[in-house]
Amino acid sequence: MSDRSDVRARLRDAILRGSYAPRQRLIEADLAAEYGASRFTLRNALIQLESEGLVELQPNRGARVREVSVDEAIEITEIRQAVESLVAARAAEKATDQQIAFLRGVGTEMQAAVEQNQLMRYSELNTTLHATLRDIADHSASTGVLAQLNGQLVRHQFRLFLVPGRPRLSLPEHLEIIEGVCTRDADRARKAMWTHVESVISTLRTFDGTPARL
Repeated sequence: MSDRSDVRARLRDAILRGSYAPRQRLIEADLAAEYGASRFTLRNALIQLESEGLVELQPNRGARVREVSVDEAIEITEIRQAVESLVAARAAEKATDQQIAFLRGVGTEMQAAVEQNQLMRYSELNTTLHATLRDIADHSASTGVLAQLNGQLVRHQFRLFLVPGRPRLSLPEHLEIIEGVCTRDADRARKAMWTHVESVISTLRTFDGTPARL
């Protein structure tokens, strides 16, 4: 039988992949059978996912997949803006020569992906860049906060990816972040990240009010 952390991780991954529809009810008995877990274990996993903002627990109605409105996504991204900027500054302070070389390589690959219109590759490199900055910064509290925030934003991030011309707009922003970190200029890195996430917020404001699936 699966343990509590395994069930939470598997259910969380399924929600983020979109395996469950927005507002879809999460029937404890069905999920317990699907994940090979006890009802007690499943219930605790749902409680943890509620604390992450991925699930809603409704009195006398059970659990359902949560939706995130555009307005809420903007508020969450504003928090992310402050935390990501801190991470970028810390990364600039701590980056080793080897890490700098890796970041420059990521930047070169991002440029190539945009030039060749390889949107999926660019998206993968974007994820790699931000994950690498978190690793370099080695700021555990920020990493934990961002993991939760990004989980709630995953559907809106997919919508951002589909905005025409978005990669070409974000590429110079990402390259400036990389340059700030690689020159070990914490203030430059912080400002570059702030500017980048501000552009994300501006794009989110163009979306209609349809809630994103979460």
